[in-house]
Amino acid sequence: MGKKEEKTNVMRLLDQAKIEYKHYCYAGTDAVGGMEVVEVLHQDPDQAFKTLVTVGKSGEHYVFVIPVNQELDLKKAAEAAGEKSIAMIKSKELLPLTGYIHGGCSPLGMKKQFRTFFHQTANGFETIMFSAGKIGYQVEVSPEALRKILKYETCDLVKE
Repeated sequence: MGKKEEKTNVMRLLDQAKIEYKHYCYAGTDAVGGMEVVEVLHQDPDQAFKTLVTVGKSGEHYVFVIPVNQELDLKKAAEAAGEKSIAMIKSKELLPLTGYIHGGCSPLGMKKQFRTFFHQTANGFETIMFSAGKIGYQVEVSPEALRKILKYETCDLVKE
């Protein structure tokens, strides 16, 4: 038979928590950005989410998960987190901080669990997709089921 399918840490976490999910592999394609990934996988860009890691004025880190076709509104993000201001972390800080690289960052399975916010539209879908923690892999899971293993808040986070 074919080679054994690779499991990411995110998939292992979902398995351990007995959470149903679908996974997709787009490894071997040129897709890098979220919009390219949804095109390759023929998915709804409103239902596919990207994970952004930020730092507040206080020095605390926050995770924001928003639709791939949207842009994070830093003012709304700061307000949600109760910070004076929020900035994206530098790309080189991502791996040591989260254990993930740019393009393969997932809200699940980071080295440390940071306060996490999903854009409010996530609740409107039966399932949402996000990175499985490795470039080339996505998972699709119900936002409700996700709450079993990920504490997150939902609010309006994107630019109008």
